[in-house]
Amino acid sequence: MTASTIARLRITLDDVKPPVQRRIEVPLTIRLDRLHLVFQAALGWTNSHLYEIRARDIGWGMVDPDWGDGPLDARKSRLLDVLEDTGAKTLKYLYDFGDGWEHTVKVERIADAVPGLLYPILIDGTGRCPPEDVGGPWGYTDLLEALADPNHARHAELAEWLGGPFDPLSINIEHHEKAVATLAQKWSRKPTAKPKQIK
Repeated sequence: MTASTIARLRITLDDVKPPVQRRIEVPLTIRLDRLHLVFQAALGWTNSHLYEIRARDIGWGMVDPDWGDGPLDARKSRLLDVLEDTGAKTLKYLYDFGDGWEHTVKVERIADAVPGLLYPILIDGTGRCPPEDVGGPWGYTDLLEALADPNHARHAELAEWLGGPFDPLSINIEHHEKAVATLAQKWSRKPTAKPKQIK
């Protein structure tokens, strides 16, 4: 595999209906801390909580020096290494340990990158990401039930908390594509300027 090899990943948010799913393509050599940022951009999370990417019994995330039993440093591991070292074809992505959002990340294929494309890219998606701090999958279910019933005891309160209409089926895919493309642009290698010759 070369540096121009990509992985197509299907990310599914577990335990929510309607389904929330994204397909992305990332360089196989992407660091896991950057992969986390791609997940955030593609899904629509706000990157305001801790995370962990798991393969089998091993986890990577932000290291806390005061807690020796935490995850390995995501800044020091690449997707390629994780897949080769663990033999995993499916990863788990945990976000916001309080709310407990779990995502299943399936490696759909490994292929050569398309020349001229900047990676990562968002291929497609369905379903709107739940709001942050809603209480995980169960809180999200309660939110949708309350919003769907104007006579629900918490309908007005939760509608105000959201600050506007919320359609779980409506996804602004262009917004997510742009967010992922912004990361790709930021991480693309800039050509180095040739040093000026002294005459």
